[in-house]
Amino acid sequence: MNRLKVVLVENGKTGKWLAEQVGKNEATVSRWCSNKIQPSLDMLIRIAELLNIAPRQLINGGNKD
Repeated sequence: MNRLKVVLVENGKTGKWLAEQVGKNEATVSRWCSNKIQPSLDMLIRIAELLNIAPRQLINGGNKD
């Protein structure tokens, strides 16, 4: 399970913005945000880099430090 939806809101970003940044369609990002499917580990790392956060912050149970 991921925290992508929460992290996007915390960073003032939208699913549309993320889809454009990673070259995916909005439906795929929406499924990631609702935890219907999970992005690959490589994609989670790329998303974390875009949001300037640690990758573990995108995973439930991840620490913020």
